[in-house]
Amino acid sequence: MSTEKQSEEAIVSETEHAGGKAEEPAEDQAIFSVKSMLWHGGSAWDAWFSCASNQVAQVLLTLPYSFSQLGMLSGIVFQIFYGLMGSWTAYLISVLYVEYRSRKEKEGVSFKNHVIQWFEVLDGLLGPYWKAVGLAFNCTFLLFGSVIQLIGCASNIYYINDHLDKRTWTYIFGACCATTVFIPSFHNYRIWSFLGLGMTTYTAWYMTIASIVHGQVEGVQHSGPKKLVLYFTGATNILYTFGGHAVTVEIMHAMWKPRKFKHIYLMATLYVFTLTLPSATAVYWAFGDQLLNHSNAFSLLPRNRWRDAAVVLMLIHQFITFGFACTPLYFVWEKVIGMHDTKSICLRALARLPVVIPIWFLAIIFPFFGPINSAVGALLVTFTVYVIPSLAHMLTYRKPAARQNAAEKPPFFMPSWTAMYAVNTFIVIWVLVIGFGFGGWASVTNFVKQVDTFGLFAKCYQCKPPAPAHPIVAPPHH
Repeated sequence: MSTEKQSEEAIVSETEHAGGKAEEPAEDQAIFSVKSMLWHGGSAWDAWFSCASNQVAQVLLTLPYSFSQLGMLSGIVFQIFYGLMGSWTAYLISVLYVEYRSRKEKEGVSFKNHVIQWFEVLDGLLGPYWKAVGLAFNCTFLLFGSVIQLIGCASNIYYINDHLDKRTWTYIFGACCATTVFIPSFHNYRIWSFLGLGMTTYTAWYMTIASIVHGQVEGVQHSGPKKLVLYFTGATNILYTFGGHAVTVEIMHAMWKPRKFKHIYLMATLYVFTLTLPSATAVYWAFGDQLLNHSNAFSLLPRNRWRDAAVVLMLIHQFITFGFACTPLYFVWEKVIGMHDTKSICLRALARLPVVIPIWFLAIIFPFFGPINSAVGALLVTFTVYVIPSLAHMLTYRKPAARQNAAEKPPFFMPSWTAMYAVNTFIVIWVLVIGFGFGGWASVTNFVKQVDTFGLFAKCYQCKPPAPAHPIVAPPHH
């Protein structure tokens, strides 16, 4: 039997969910068990739904804003470019996970009741310094990813009910999203991932059709790109769009056969293109430069029952995405306080609550929806999603013995290890110069401008000003 086959069988035999019980593909359970069907997911399809659902959440509504900054052609090119680049680095992460797990299992290490995370992979393959770097970037990225979902919830619901300001809605949705502490692990997102992808599919095609039916606004202008700051801010927002694999390792670990993951992220990205490209193109075609001052596309689309349905569906999906982003943070916190092996869901939920509080607070401090996306993309996603996986892959297989005994060989379309090194080097240089360098400069400049304009703790960011009250005319003096 080949080493690769033995490794795969070892991984399958050890796969478990966070509740602690070994999870096999439903052989010991009733085939049509409702609990199994809706709650315990570990198939390749579950992973695909999780990746696709997690990739396009609130950012779907900011892509037209990015197109207004970039222009139509650059917007389309950057989406395809960063989508493929993101799929490649997700593949690298999956390879490194399999390598780490196969090495540890040869040493007799068991992962029962333990969810492997990205920083542990880096620690096992490259040492404690890489663990510290991976942990810092990943946790900060997930923290602000969760913040963005809360800001998005408040921004969206405001377009249905503006009787409360966005800051008050943030308080309310912070409390609602805190209930994700009761969802044990990614095994338990089966029905949520399925529903979430359906919701974003509806919203994307609603945006596309509504924009075409609405037609172009009078005097529409498509003047982008106009300024370098705006151009690189928009590019970085798209970099962020296809950088949703801070949870890749956790999704893989929830699979019955993690080796099947390696092509799943690419398949998810190709489906996401069918949502993001038509919707962003159509909305930008219809509204043009108006989007420069409207980072949420809902603010320009005409209000009717179709738009309200899209808003409600996106709200539910943001709750799901909040859980996706927070769950790895819950795992890290559980490991820090020694609660990760606890089987009681209620006890674990109570232990997780301190993670939600700073997220809630940050969403109230920085309610700048579009700009915070770009800032997170430039300063965090660049390293978490692109630079660190590429460097880690090159360093893990730098020695001939490591390449010879690799659990995963280069894919069929890569002729050699040299070609893989060339691709990885290109990604590191491109992302450091364009994404982190120019993108960081542009995003931070734009973010500071928003803080100066609206101030911290803004009560209602980018809200319509209240209608002026009719002045009381004093009676004439006689």
